[in-house]
Amino acid sequence: MARKGNMYDKEIDSSYLQDKMVLKIYEPEQFDSLYESQIVVMQDGNDYYQMGRVATISDRMHDDYGLVNTVFVGIHYIDRQDRLKKYHPEGEQFEAYKQFLTEEVVPLMKETLPINPLGTIFSLMGDSLAGTIALMTAIEYPDIFKKIVLQSPLIDEHVLKAASNLTTSTLKIYHSIGLKETDVLTTDDGYVDFLIPNQKLSTILQDKVTSYRYREIEEGNHTWKYWQEEMPAVFEHMFS
Repeated sequence: MARKGNMYDKEIDSSYLQDKMVLKIYEPEQFDSLYESQIVVMQDGNDYYQMGRVATISDRMHDDYGLVNTVFVGIHYIDRQDRLKKYHPEGEQFEAYKQFLTEEVVPLMKETLPINPLGTIFSLMGDSLAGTIALMTAIEYPDIFKKIVLQSPLIDEHVLKAASNLTTSTLKIYHSIGLKETDVLTTDDGYVDFLIPNQKLSTILQDKVTSYRYREIEEGNHTWKYWQEEMPAVFEHMFS
């Protein structure tokens, strides 16, 4: 089935990352700059488009008004090591990547789209390590990114400390983890328990964030099967 929306690429010669970064943008067919819009920036962008079926779900939900004026922006990585150095709190480009998102991606989107500057909400979405960078960026820049989707994020002491240091926040967060994510193979650390750290994060965020939804997926493991299945419900809750 042909897409109804408009997908195109924009490039950024990033001064922070010293690299050419590609943004894959998906605009809905029915986009009207006179009304409030939402821009959802997805790390692991190609995965969200291909395995998460974001463009297809966007078309369907814009057709039935489950979504209105919602634009998706996918940013992908080169390989596992590139992903690790950009998304992991101990990665050599972790701080630079947050600046790339706030100082280069957001301004480019404001220049590219005919958006209403008084009615545009920027959000971040990510799975696994992509969820980690999404949360850490939003904690540092809550005035820029208002909504966060975390699907099975990697949580370590850096993330728990950052969350603990939050003052009461107006962030809107959706957070899910699978109950079978107790032995997940990672790039550098071998097999890691994702479940218990995510439960610890949930306990912290429940007291810190005014709009927070946490979900434990009974049969969920660390795969796109479960992340994709929950996508329509996530979009309805976060972006409708």
